[in-house]
Amino acid sequence: MIKLNNIHKRFGETEVLKGIDLTIKKGEIIVIIGSSGTGKSTLLRCVNFLEQADQGIITIDDVSVDSEKHTQAEVLALRRKTGFVFQNYALFAHMTARQNIAEGLITVRGWKKSDALARAQQILDDIGLSDKGDSYPAALSGGQQQRVGIGRAMALQPELLLFDEPTSALDPEWVGEVLNLMKQLANQHQTMLVVTHEMQFAKEVADRVIFMAEGNIVEQGSPEAIFNHPRDPKLKKFLNQVGIE
Repeated sequence: MIKLNNIHKRFGETEVLKGIDLTIKKGEIIVIIGSSGTGKSTLLRCVNFLEQADQGIITIDDVSVDSEKHTQAEVLALRRKTGFVFQNYALFAHMTARQNIAEGLITVRGWKKSDALARAQQILDDIGLSDKGDSYPAALSGGQQQRVGIGRAMALQPELLLFDEPTSALDPEWVGEVLNLMKQLANQHQTMLVVTHEMQFAKEVADRVIFMAEGNIVEQGSPEAIFNHPRDPKLKKFLNQVGIE
């Protein structure tokens, strides 16, 4: 069980998150949609303290962390339960694909290097990049880099995978391969919280779609309810703007 309770975040005078409450069940795939600047990515980053919320409690299984008063050990325990996939890949340029995936197992989990590299190769096999283990990020396409980024997050077997617009930096021809990998993870019942502009992915894969506007969760429900029977005027306007009548 994952629970966000009353999450607030300001940047200067701007209140970006205005008291977000969200409960995620194990194995649930939640997709967050909404216009740019509504706090979607900030919310994701607050979940594992890449950004520190000003107020609110984040709970993942048996770890509960208060944004206002916490220890570094509590934050590390929370982060160990999450994997984060960045929109710009965020791979280490000086490491091969295999080393990028193994790094978290070595530094976070304390695995022996040989075991971590062997596990990383297994993951490369699983994500269809068996022959790219010795390739550096610069030699990989954008789609391949993002798949390595997902593989790196998968390696830690997190309770929750966080995806921050994972296809937004990709050329159109690479988007499909990344979304297909995410669909594979969904089929394996990996708990996922995804911020994306890919409406078709949200329709096909999400158990629940959340629409955010102006720092609030405005409406949430099944893909069928959100896309076919929107209630809130802001959601109706957004769907119109992205070409969903």
